[in-house]
Amino acid sequence: MDFVIFVRQRLEELALGQRDLAFAADVTESYISQLLSRKKLPPLPNRTDIYDKLSRLLRVPRDELARLAALQHHHALDRTWRAEPEPLFGPMRELVLRKCRPATQAAMRAIFEKEPFGNVERLITRTLIESIREEARDHARDEKWLQSIAADSALSYRKMRVRLIDLLDSDPAASVGDFSYFIEPLVRSWDFDEQRFVLTVQLTTGSTREFRFQKTDKNERTADEPGLRAFLRDAALSGGATTDEIGFLRRIRFATTEHPTALFYYRTLQNLRDPLNFRVDEG
Repeated sequence: MDFVIFVRQRLEELALGQRDLAFAADVTESYISQLLSRKKLPPLPNRTDIYDKLSRLLRVPRDELARLAALQHHHALDRTWRAEPEPLFGPMRELVLRKCRPATQAAMRAIFEKEPFGNVERLITRTLIESIREEARDHARDEKWLQSIAADSALSYRKMRVRLIDLLDSDPAASVGDFSYFIEPLVRSWDFDEQRFVLTVQLTTGSTREFRFQKTDKNERTADEPGLRAFLRDAALSGGATTDEIGFLRRIRFATTEHPTALFYYRTLQNLRDPLNFRVDEG
């Protein structure tokens, strides 16, 4: 059974509708409709509180909803190939440029327009999104904070909650998406040093974040991810894993704000063992 079938079944058993689900989750009916019609994937469990709210209404364990949502993400990735990037034009580009430090706006516009697929533009836009994602993650359960963002954006609180879920659930490595409703109120300015390849982002909260290339030692050992430790403790997931396989899992690196679950390591181990995922060179 998958997430959508499970939720629809519980709604029918409890004589509830999509409106009840939307009210309980504090989101729009449109968002719930998209989830249940499979037009939108359910958000990843570690990035939102929506499963806490839904599980209370549906009278099911929160972990069961989260598990089904994670599995649906996994199956979707199995079926989907990422599309080629499209050129970045329009309001999003203008917003990003408007937030650039005035002294370098003209130079950055010339760089943005030089390449049709905007590698530098994508790097900067994704970094801005990552900055506001971190800020939003810190305030994800702060209703007053979200209400203030909604007021600045002239959107309802429920619509902003849906946009917050999309923001927190977005993949930093995927297409940049339109998160202007958060960039506008949260980013004061940014500046890009072409010589040192350093991007500095100033947030309206007063904090400044700097992103740069940094030399790292590939052999440096860091503490295991919490998800990896949970995976190794659970014999049902990690049983039979070899020393080499565990070493491979330990070498996987993530952004400092991203923390994979034990299920991620289990799926990665299965993919590592599946011969269909590898090609043997014929000598």
